Parts: sequence; C-alpha cells; structure tokens
Amino acid sequence: MYGEDVLKGDWRRRKVVPEVDAERDLVVEDVDSGFCGAVVGFELGAVVLEDRHGKRRNFPLEPAAFLLDGKPVTLRRPAAAPAQAQRRVTASGSVAVAGVRAQVAKASRIWVEGIHDAALVERIWGDDLRIEGIVVEPLDGIDDLAAAVRAFQPGPQRKLGVLVDHLVAGSKESRIVAAVTDPHVLVTGHPYVDIWQAVKPERVGLSKWPVIPPGRPWKEGICAAVGVREPADMWRRILKSVSSYKDVETPLINSMERLIDFVTVLDD
Repeated sequence: MYGEDVLKGDWRRRKVVPEVDAERDLVVEDVDSGFCGAVVGFELGAVVLEDRHGKRRNFPLEPAAFLLDGKPVTLRRPAAAPAQAQRRVTASGSVAVAGVRAQVAKASRIWVEGIHDAALVERIWGDDLRIEGIVVEPLDGIDDLAAAVRAFQPGPQRKLGVLVDHLVAGSKESRIVAAVTDPHVLVTGHPYVDIWQAVKPERVGLSKWPVIPPGRPWKEGICAAVGVREPADMWRRILKSVSSYKDVETPLINSMERLIDFVTVLDD
C-alpha cells in the first residue's frame, strides 16, 4: 500500500535533509541506535542527548543522523549569539555615551572651595562634565564669594554654580551665601565641615568620622584621631577609596546634580 520501506537503502544520500540547530531541550532520536533524548549540550564536537530516565549519550553531528518528529534531519551546533554590548555607567551613575568627545569648555563654570573638592568632583562627575563642556574651578575659600561672583559677570549664557562646605543654617557660610543674589548663580552645599567628611566613613575604614572639638584645625584633628601623620597622606587614602557616587553621602550627590543641571541649561 505504501510502497517500499522509506528507511530501506541509502536514503540519507538520496534525499536533501534539512539542517536544524541543536538548540537546548530539542528532542531528537538517533537513527542508528534509536536513542531518543533532549539536547543538553556539546562535548568534543558531539551533541549530548539525555533521555527521560536521565541517561546521557554523545552522538557525532553526522549528516541525516537524527529524526525530528519522525523525519530525518542533520543537526548542527547553533552559532554563538553575538555578545551584547555592555552598557557602561559613569562614576556618577549616568549612562556613558560612546564615541563622544569632550566639548570645548563653555563659559559657565562650577566653583568648589578647594583642590580636594575639585579632585573628588572630578573623580565622580568628571565624565559628565567633560561631555557638557563644564569646567570645575577650585577657590581658596569663600570669604570673598560675593566679590568673586561680580567679577565673573554671570549671565543667561554664562551661569555659575558654587558648591559650599558646611552650608547649614546659622553658619558663617550661610551668611556669606546669602549675599549672592544673582539669578544666574546657584549656590548649593552640604552639611559636612570638609569635603573629606562627605565620603562615607566605612570606605576609609572608619565606623564614623571622629568629632573634632571647635577651635582645632579639622583636618589635623582627623589625622591625629586616626593615626595618620600628614593631611596629604589622609587625603590620598580618602580619594583612593572613592570610585563612584555610591562612596559619598547623599547631600553631596544632590548638591552636585543640581549644580550640573543649572549650569548646563542656558537661558534664552
């Protein structure tokens, strides 16, 4: 009724047999042995099949060596999936933009109180600021901030952001900042005595930052409390412990993000 046996003779050579990727969990039968199982992997160029009892056997990937749904097929090892490009994140937590060069510096600026502040800002927000073309400049304190702002001559296309240490109600810093009223200037700050203290203490091996009595130089007091001889040595230890925004306290992060937003959006 059905004619000759379809499996009789050298049918593998007479017919064009489709090639099928041996994807994991694909169930096939080895023609020669009758072993039926699911693809679980590859070893030494052979496909590994596992039957319903958990038994595994290796079979060469020969032409027309398997049956899929009763039909002969040639199994092939699937091509390796192309590696997905890893999304790079900057130290500030923003998505890095590939292939973008730093912009030529814009007229707008961000000022910080000293070189330590500038180094820490560069460590975390440097990539973002270079893309935006914003330069960070260290001041030698903020005692003459109002005069420095006037000399800068801020405007709609020349904005100024200022990051201030120890900006808390009733402090000397708060009184100095209150004198700056130009609408093209934004002053933000953090509550810490020094930028050092904005780094999470556990990052530098401390349970908390030591409390230094009023009247004693703060950095020297910190060094004495933790057994470090020179402030320069302590600063190197602190900066080395910072690699991203996760290593510093939230008030510093919030203040810097506000400043970056302010100086990068120019008025018409």
